[in-house]
Parts: sequence; structure tokens; C-alpha cells
Amino acid sequence: MIVYADLIFLLNFLMDAAMLIVTAKTRKIPFKWWRIAGSSFLGASYVVIMFLPVPLFLFTFSVKCMFCIGMIMTAFGFGSLQNLLRNLGTFLLVNFAVAGGMFGIHYVLASSSDVMKGIVFTQSGVAMFQVQIGSVLFVLLLLIPLLWWFRTVLQSSKQREVLTTFVAEVTIHVGDYTASCKGLIDTGNQLYDPLTRTPVMVMEVSEWGDVLPAEWLQRIRSADVDQIISGLGVEEFIWQDRLRLVPYRGVNRNTQFMLAIKPDKVVITHNHTQIEASKVLIGLDGGKLCNDGSYQAIIHPALISAG
Repeated sequence: MIVYADLIFLLNFLMDAAMLIVTAKTRKIPFKWWRIAGSSFLGASYVVIMFLPVPLFLFTFSVKCMFCIGMIMTAFGFGSLQNLLRNLGTFLLVNFAVAGGMFGIHYVLASSSDVMKGIVFTQSGVAMFQVQIGSVLFVLLLLIPLLWWFRTVLQSSKQREVLTTFVAEVTIHVGDYTASCKGLIDTGNQLYDPLTRTPVMVMEVSEWGDVLPAEWLQRIRSADVDQIISGLGVEEFIWQDRLRLVPYRGVNRNTQFMLAIKPDKVVITHNHTQIEASKVLIGLDGGKLCNDGSYQAIIHPALISAG
């Protein structure tokens, strides 16, 4: 079997460099290109050693860990033990994600193969780790989208983690009726009732399906709330004296109206603290405020500051 050591070195050098850069971007730490190159050189050299007649102890788990730690210290320095372990853990996660994805895609696309003594052989009997020009291009083409996918998933999870710090439990009391949902504390929500300067907390109308007439739900979703108010003389409603029309500017910058309900009180639980507000209106929105259902209401910041 012909082994192209230069291609193996180049391929591993580029892969190590790419994964070190993703590690730095993920950890949001600055890096120097010459340190990334030196660390990649160290990692690629270790792979080439595998094809040389060297003592077997160089391939033990402890030596591999030493090489991995050496790569991280070369690329990002030591700083502290905690910093080193965090960088090392992120680097290993990136490696596992990329290696697993590449092996999975190769397994799906490759012809039938067999496993013999831990080495995967193709139908022609050639070991899969044999490096050819086509294999190098295949790996490089897979590396970029896999690294991008890993970083996107990690950033998405971080954004969700940040989002959850602004999500609170909301309980609304209207007479004998109680409605509960999750609400997002949004500092950009500056919607007030222009007459009373009462803050408006926006909530999905679907959360009120048990108490609102089905026709009202349809009219709210189609933004025909003025017809609800005009029909109150004919259609009796138990909370008729609690209804309000709140003007607001829509996406097209035109003035629209939102149907709102005046509750007895709203209890907001955030960071193990309960905040109770009575001066508030519940604006009913006909759509979904969050696509994944993480929250069903948008909490006015004035309600939090009042607590």
C-alpha cells in the first residue's frame, strides 16, 4: 500500500487549523495565526509518526493526551487550569462532531465495506485510511460545512440559553378566571394605552380560547377588532366592561387597533421573585409570538421595574 506522507501531513494540518479556529471562535478568545500554525504542525506531525518505526508507547492514551494538551497550549497559551480545560473540552467536542459527521457521510456514500481488526476495508480490499487525491478533496469539501454546522448549532444553543434568562412565568387573574403562560421580558415593548398610560402586555389570543367566542378569535386573527367593539350592543360578553381598544403602529407603519382586556392583576415570577401588577392591559395578538413556542406573551418592561 502506498502512503503519501506529505498529503497526510497537509490534510491533518489544514483540519487541525480549521478546528482550532472554530474552537477560538466558539470560546470567543483572540488567537494569533502563527500559534495556530504551530499547533497544527504539532498535531499533523503526530499523525505522520504513526507511519514510522517508533516505540509503541507513543500511541498510548497518555501520550495522545499530552500531544492534545500541547496543541491547546501552543495555540492559546495556558492562562489558568480552568481556562486550559475549557479550551481543551471545546476542541475535543469540535473534533468529535466533525469526525463523526465525516465518517457518517463517508459510510453512507461509500460502497459496502467490512471491519477487520478495527480497520474498515472497502469492497476492493483497500483500507479506508489510504490517502488519495480524491479522498483529500472529499474530506476538505466536507470539513467546511461540518464546521459551519457545528458552530451554528452551538451558537443557537447559546442564544437559547441567553433567551431563557429573560423568560418569566406569567399568571393573569380576571375575576374567577386564571390564565398562565411564559412571557418574554422585552425592553423594546413600549406599548401603552394612550389615554391612561397603562402598559400593555401582549399575549397570544389562542391562550384565551376557553373564554372568548370563536368568532372573536377569528376577527382578532384577521385584525377586525373594531367589529368586535361595534357588536357589543348585540352580543353580550361577561367581561364587556374590561375591553379596551389600544392603537399601535403595524409593520406597514399604519395605525391599527389591538383588543385588550383589563385584568384584576398579573403575577410575574422571574428569578425566584414574584412581581404583582394591577395597572396593566393584556393585548391580544392573533398570531404566534415565538415560532418554537418558548413563550406566549411579551412582558412590558415597566411591569418588571415596578416590582
